[in-house]
Order: sequence, then C-alpha cells, then structure tokens
Amino acid sequence: MMPEGGKRRRLTRGEMLVIAAPYAWIALFFLAPFALIVKISLSHPAQTRPPYEPVFDGASVAGFFEKLSQLGLDAYRGLAEDSLYLDSYLSSLTIAGAATLICLVIAYPFALAIARAPRGWRTILIGFAVAPFWTSFLIRVYAWITLLKDEGIINHALMALGLIDAPVPMFATSGAVVVGIVYSYLPFMLLPLYAAIEGQDASLREAAADLGATPWQVFTTVTLPLSRRGIVAGALLVFIPSVGEFVIPDLLGGSDTLMIGRTLWNDFFANRDWPAASAAAVALLALLLVPILLYERAQLREGE
Repeated sequence: MMPEGGKRRRLTRGEMLVIAAPYAWIALFFLAPFALIVKISLSHPAQTRPPYEPVFDGASVAGFFEKLSQLGLDAYRGLAEDSLYLDSYLSSLTIAGAATLICLVIAYPFALAIARAPRGWRTILIGFAVAPFWTSFLIRVYAWITLLKDEGIINHALMALGLIDAPVPMFATSGAVVVGIVYSYLPFMLLPLYAAIEGQDASLREAAADLGATPWQVFTTVTLPLSRRGIVAGALLVFIPSVGEFVIPDLLGGSDTLMIGRTLWNDFFANRDWPAASAAAVALLALLLVPILLYERAQLREGE
C-alpha cells in the first residue's frame, strides 16, 4: 500500500540488496554466458584454438564498428540449410513431449494419493518420491542399460515367463530415451502437482458432492481445474530440460536417435565448429522461450 500523502517509501539499502541479488545472479550466470554464446555464434569458424575467429577481443572503442562489421550470420544460415538441425529439433520436441505426457499420466495419481494421505504420511511419501535423487544421475541411467539390453533383466524375465521367445529390442532406441527421461524427471512433475492439489480447499469438493456430483465429476470439475497451475509448472520443468538432454540419449539412444543435445556436442567437440553449435544453442533457447512466454501471457490474461 502507498503511505499517506501519496509518496512511496524509499527502500533501505538492505532491501535494495535483497531485490538486486536475483538480478545479479541472472546477469552473472545466465546473461553473461549467453552473451558469449551469441558472440561465438556470430563469429567465423577457424582452424585455431579456440576454433573460431575472435571478435571484439582487444578492440578499442574507435574500432568497435569495424569489428561489428566482421560479424556474420553464416552459422544461422547453416541451421536453415542443413536438415540435420531441423530433424534434431523435431525429434527432441517429440521425445520431450512424449516423456512429459507420460510423466503427467504417472505423476498425477501419485500426487493425488499423497495429497489425500494422512498428514503424518505425506512427508514420508514425498521422501520416497524423491529418493532416486539420493544417488548419482549417471548411476541411475546406467542402471537402465542393464535393464533394457537384449541380455538384460527385463528380457530375461519375459523369456522366463514364456511371454516372448526372443529378446525384444529395447535398448538403443527412442523408446529407451523416453523411459530414461520419464524416470529421471518424474519428481519434477510430481512435486508441483502435489503442491497444487494439497493446497486446494476441501470444502469445494464437499460442496460439489453435496450437490450430487459423482466422485469422477468432482475430480473433473473441481480437482483437475484447480491443479492446472501445477500441471503447467510440472510440464515446463520436465519438457524444457528434456529437449536439450544429452546424457540420456547418449547412453540409452542409438545412432538413429537424434536429439539436439547430441548434435550440439558433436559440433562442439567432434566437428569443432563452435559458431554452428552456438547458433544452434541460441535457436534452442529461443524455441524454449515460446512455451514460457505463452504461459506468462495466459497468466496475465487470467489475472485481468
């Protein structure tokens, strides 16, 4: 509220530091590295170390515009001309979208069960949900290699039960990548859903039931709509890192599994084409900003 007299209270130095801290963090650990990536993407590849022609290094203010003219868009033209990047983006979006949808289908019933459990059990159940984070990410992904290989545990169990006669190819496929992403990122979907469901007013469900609604109607008209923010938050937390995932497709995916994370790694370390890799990274960030901006716009419209 504005103080009497219509004048805003001046912030203290401590309050200004608290407000400035997150902006400084973003500037230092996001904007500065991103500016470097943009700079490299506008440079030209070269057989040097680093493998691009540095621009603005040691340039004076007088030579700024001269250096500016040396920047080029060749790397971005390459993105449009080479179908490998388009295929990588489309494949990444498809795999990440499928993994996000599966995470939602699996996580929602679990989140609902935890939110409806006795209060004393909720902390324990949440602890079980995030228990995989207590071990190394790499170890968890390597465990799936043992499970999914032709001579792995799953195929041996299915053959022992007589359900199959020969091993089912599961390892080194896009399906294996989806399984790895779902397993690794499921808690990121579960926790926002639990927070959204647990915070709902129970009297709304009781009122709907008193008016004659069946349990399914209570769920579809009350519980599900009120958990929309948790669904969107969980979907963003799963989808965004899944699109740029590298470790899981590298370990569980085959040579035919295209994802932009692997393409970026090949450009950086195998092809040593840093401008092309940087341009692909900038395009990926711009692509991932679209669902975030759409969500923010929807939130603004909802608040009007």
